[in-house]
Amino acid sequence: MRSSTKIFNDPVYGFVSVPHGLLLDLIDHPWFQRLRRIRQLGLTHYVYPGALHTRLHHAMGALHLMREAIEVLCAKGVDITPEEAEAVSAAILLHDIGHGPFSHALEHTLIDLHHEDISLMFMEALNREFGGRLDLAIAIFTDRYPKKFLHQLVSGQLDMDRMDYLNRDSFFAGVSEGVIGYDRIIKMLAVHDGELVVEEKGIYSVEKFLIARRLMYWQVYLHKTGVAAEQMLIRALRRARELALGGVRFADIPPALGWFLYRDAEEKTPPDELLTRFSRLDDTDFAAALKVWAEADDFVLALLSQGLLDRRLFRLEWHNTPVSDAYADAIRQNVARLYPDAPVEYLVYEGKESNRAYDDAREAIKIRFNNGRVRPITECSDVPVYTQWVTKYFICYPKNAR
Repeated sequence: MRSSTKIFNDPVYGFVSVPHGLLLDLIDHPWFQRLRRIRQLGLTHYVYPGALHTRLHHAMGALHLMREAIEVLCAKGVDITPEEAEAVSAAILLHDIGHGPFSHALEHTLIDLHHEDISLMFMEALNREFGGRLDLAIAIFTDRYPKKFLHQLVSGQLDMDRMDYLNRDSFFAGVSEGVIGYDRIIKMLAVHDGELVVEEKGIYSVEKFLIARRLMYWQVYLHKTGVAAEQMLIRALRRARELALGGVRFADIPPALGWFLYRDAEEKTPPDELLTRFSRLDDTDFAAALKVWAEADDFVLALLSQGLLDRRLFRLEWHNTPVSDAYADAIRQNVARLYPDAPVEYLVYEGKESNRAYDDAREAIKIRFNNGRVRPITECSDVPVYTQWVTKYFICYPKNAR
């Protein structure tokens, strides 16, 4: 007799189970299996060599936490039907299915859609394939379902997405800053007036969660070396596309990437074809292309590609205020002198990154006290919860041009 669940061995949570049925059917689908070939943290392994886990790892982990959260809420008397439990589980399982290789690098260059929009496109296509079995999951994912707390579990201040990626990314990066008491937070979840709240005893775990999120962004996700590598990849893609549209043929690059490189941006591509083409892209296409481009006749493309292959990365400086024109011009002049035949805009980049650990304008984390009173965490926390935006400015350039 076949077991009602399938067991997976997760390096973070140990043995986790997934019930046979819709969820396993989604996991087995080729579009979901593509996530095995998409690294969760893009180029962060240039800084933390162990950060090689995949989007599939993260999706499976978030599904496990979702099932735990549902169990906790049901035990507290929250009305969640079996159909809703399956739907919210499917929504978290598929929440990142639209991520492409190196995520934001692709969004800035070869495709104009955000990964969340592509995720929804995948979900709608899967829904047609599965005969409408994802109707409820899509309603929850897009926040069109009356039980708001279900959407908050998928996309909210304390959603299972964040809960997993903080814990998982810190585990594989080998840093302790992202370690959170995810199990205690989940145990303290409750529902009040249709919205997710945290019981009073969980307030300190939530504070640690917010601090961990802030630290992980600046220490891991926005580490200067990782950002420098991503900026180099963005410029390599832009240069390759510029050359491709100018008539240069890269015969040896993978066809999946070649289609995006040579397509006419003005020409409307039917959504189904775009989705099919996108589903064939993964990290291996980009790795293969970099090997080809490293031997390109174009100096800029070869320099950037070989630098990414050999980890000869540009220097990136963070500044608390915008980089002065005089300083940036001096660097550009040095680069122009060192590389007289290369367009400076491909070798010197300026930009900024912003982050805040807690967006109280979007949605408040609410604490429910033992007396039944509910208050936002900003009114009852003893530590700063970092609601302000932190913006840092950068300039990035070849190290020998300083």
